[in-house]
Amino acid sequence: MLNQTSVTEFFLLGVTDIQELQPLLFVIFLTMYISNVAGNGTILKLIISDPRLHSPMYFFLGNLSWLDICYSTVTLPKMLENLVSSHKAISFLGCMSQLHFFHFLGSTEALLLGVMALDRFVAICKPLHYTVIMNYQLCIQMTSTIWVIGFFHALLHSIMTSRLNYCGSKHIHHFFCDVKPLLELACGNVELNQWLLNTVTGTIGMGPFFLTLLSYFYILTYLFFKTYSCSVLQKALSTCASHFVVVILFYAPVLFTYVRPASGSSMDKDAVIAIMYSVVTPVLNPLIYTLRNKEVKGVLSRVIKRKLSHE
Repeated sequence: MLNQTSVTEFFLLGVTDIQELQPLLFVIFLTMYISNVAGNGTILKLIISDPRLHSPMYFFLGNLSWLDICYSTVTLPKMLENLVSSHKAISFLGCMSQLHFFHFLGSTEALLLGVMALDRFVAICKPLHYTVIMNYQLCIQMTSTIWVIGFFHALLHSIMTSRLNYCGSKHIHHFFCDVKPLLELACGNVELNQWLLNTVTGTIGMGPFFLTLLSYFYILTYLFFKTYSCSVLQKALSTCASHFVVVILFYAPVLFTYVRPASGSSMDKDAVIAIMYSVVTPVLNPLIYTLRNKEVKGVLSRVIKRKLSHE
């Protein structure tokens, strides 16, 4: 990624310029980050270590937990540093790297949520063929594909954004480097970058979202017209509800941010909304899946009892 300008660094303005609030925000976001790593790390460890959780659904859930840890790590440590430091600079290379990994992990998570919806569709609507269709090889192929797509999608943005000319302000109205606030600082024609953001990112984001909606339409149709057991219906709806809540938590703020046109007046709102999908949602995901999933709660309970008995 070659920089065609003399810009060597940017300054991240963060979520607030009120000095009195920054220590409190530091404690809040540090607590949330630790909770994210601990919660998602616990789920990841349980899935890897317990054979009862070696199924496609938990394989994808493990990928989601790992993504959530990495997703917050891209933005939160720098945000925490800036909350306690007066020097809020980030190097040009650091800025482009942060932009790349944020979009890499974000688009991968969007695609993964679509694959998880497809997995639920096969498990509920094709239960007798589930293990044959969702075999280990296919799961590996699908996850590898979405990670690769996410990487090259982000690479496209990072290269195109790094080649822009930045001749005005170096102050980014955000707590991390993202495409929209950087386009606000760029000189010259940014129509191609805006088109890529709207079309390519929109397709990668909305494609899995519509796949999720379509999957749930067929799932609900199948459950209400072909299922005669209340226990089966309740279990299926409970499993789907956890995934659907995660989808809504992820997509609602993302759509609100990227569908609207960029403008200086909207950047402060974008920063606050970004906290939802980059900080809050990764913390809530393990709680949603753990509290609503009997198998995960059962494995976690056995691990805790085993540790207590050894003490």
